[in-house]
Order: sequence, then C-alpha cells, then structure tokens
Amino acid sequence: MSANEDQEMELEALRSIYEGDESFRELSPVSFQYRIGENGDPKAFLIEISWTETYPQTPPIISMNAFFNNTISSAVKQSILAKLQEAVEVNLGTAMTYTLFEYAKDNKEQFMENHHPINSTTSISNIISAETPNIAPSSKKKDKKEQLSKAQKRKLADKTDHKGELPRGWNWVDVVKLSKTGSKDDE
Repeated sequence: MSANEDQEMELEALRSIYEGDESFRELSPVSFQYRIGENGDPKAFLIEISWTETYPQTPPIISMNAFFNNTISSAVKQSILAKLQEAVEVNLGTAMTYTLFEYAKDNKEQFMENHHPINSTTSISNIISAETPNIAPSSKKKDKKEQLSKAQKRKLADKTDHKGELPRGWNWVDVVKLSKTGSKDDE
C-alpha cells in the first residue's frame, strides 16, 4: 500500500473511533489534536500530531506548543515528547496516531509526575480580571441611558398622570385632522 492509502485508511478509522469524543479534534486531514485529561484537570495536556507526506513510513510531527499547554514547564513537555518519540520508533511503518493518543492517556500520571503548574493561579486571576472590566462598563452605559435631564423629566411628568401612566388615548390619531386633510384631497 502507498503512504496516501495508509493515511486515508487511518483517517477513516480515527474519525469513526473518536466520533463524539470532545477531547479529539481534527485540524486538517493530516493534523490532529487530543486533550489528555478532563477540562478542569490541572494535569491535562494537549498533543498535536501532524502527518508528513510519507507517513507512516516516516515519523509524524508531534507538538505540545498549543496555548492549552502554557502552564506546563518546558522540561515536562520535553520529557513527554521524548517518551512519545520512543513509541513512534517502535511503531514506525504502521498507523500510530491512535496508538500514540492511547499511550499518552494510559501514561498521563507518569508523564505529569514532575508537573508543577506555572502561574496557573495568576493566569486564572488575569482571565477573571480581564473579563470583569468588560462587563462593568457596559452596565454603566446602560445606567447613563436611563438617566433623564430635568427638562425630559418635566415633559414626561406633564404627559403622565399621578401614577406615572400615560393618559388614555395619548397615541390616538386626531380623527378630525385626518378628515379635514382627506377632504382637501377629494376636492
């Protein structure tokens, strides 16, 4: 089989295996991401595997440069990549994307044993503080729109009764005016 046929078969297999799995993401027909661990897990990490033109005869490109991995030290990333490269060498010549993702899932605790989150509390507080100011100004703008000037308040008070309600028929059309203008058109 040619490399392209192997890739097509593996692509089809990956799509059927990971269908509905929120951790798996197909970036392109030759590039895939998989999140190892749950969303809120501080030891979760993201692996990206990209196939070369001659894959599976040549090793795929494995990356951990995703923004999701910013809290992981570079030493831990290098350690994970080195262990994955060992698995690549063992599986060279066969479809290995699924095998690599499963290997990473099975060995997650071992991979992350030396992991100490870098600025995880700082990054969370920065995200919260970055979102909070965006919400506050919009509520201030709404308050400003609701404030009326003295003249507007007087005008509104003149239109409304003592309960703050508009008098009956305030938006009715003056029938007499319409009948007069209508009669001019008829002449």
